[in-house]
Amino acid sequence: MSVKRCDLNLFLVFDTIYTERNLTQSAKMLSITQPAVSNALARLRKLFNDELFVRTARGMQPTPVADSIAQNVSEALSLLKTSVLEREDFDPKLSERIFQFSMTDLAEALVLPRLIPLFEESAPHVSLQSYYVKRNELVRNLSRGELDFAVDVPVVEDPQLSHLSLIKDDYVCVLRHGHPALTEPLTLERFLQMQHIHVSSRRKGLGQVDLALLKLDVERTIKLRVQHYRVAAAIVSSTEFALCLPRFLAEKYDLAILPLPFEVPQLDLHLYWHRQSDSDSAHRWMRESLLALFNAEG
Repeated sequence: MSVKRCDLNLFLVFDTIYTERNLTQSAKMLSITQPAVSNALARLRKLFNDELFVRTARGMQPTPVADSIAQNVSEALSLLKTSVLEREDFDPKLSERIFQFSMTDLAEALVLPRLIPLFEESAPHVSLQSYYVKRNELVRNLSRGELDFAVDVPVVEDPQLSHLSLIKDDYVCVLRHGHPALTEPLTLERFLQMQHIHVSSRRKGLGQVDLALLKLDVERTIKLRVQHYRVAAAIVSSTEFALCLPRFLAEKYDLAILPLPFEVPQLDLHLYWHRQSDSDSAHRWMRESLLALFNAEG
């Protein structure tokens, strides 16, 4: 059998095994039986005269030959998928498309409250799934169609990806109404005397506010680190803690909002997508809708 005459489904099996590193999980993803996956892998091994995947304690690990063809296989399958989608007219009123987003908690808090009403009005059958994908895995997930979009700060640079600024916002400080610090203007000295909540999904690391303070050779006292802004805001409302967050999000809570007494770069969130999706009519609708929504309201 030559590569020219090879069944296209074999490369779909190859791509899935390469992603999942597990035959059982690959069978589930492809909606076929595990023996069918094993049979396809046997045919692929014969075709390339190589094991392609070796069973280990960490799953089915690719051989150098498999690694050398994986990117081309993935791009070819994605190009074929895109070519098909380009021929489909996307009607948001009728579509049942599921869009996959990678977003942090902060991005979700800023994007979803604006986006969901748009779905309800213009695309009632469209669904969205949001979860966080690590930045070093974004390109692979977007190129394989496992993600449609990512919303993140502009630190991901790859020629395969396109991105545009979606949200820009200032950081502010919020306190409960009646907080003793509200009796006088907020100075840097008073800010540093307060106890702060820091919101992050990471176990450690500095945020924008801390990086700005670091440039001033000072640091704040972080007494509590949590994962979600809603939890942090609820704690601030009944304690003496202070919380720094983007203004747009701060305005959603019944808290006193104060400008920060030092310079902090604006929050800048970008919308990322793979260039192979540029012509996908559904992708184009989502991109244009998001950009119009935030340009109109931002």
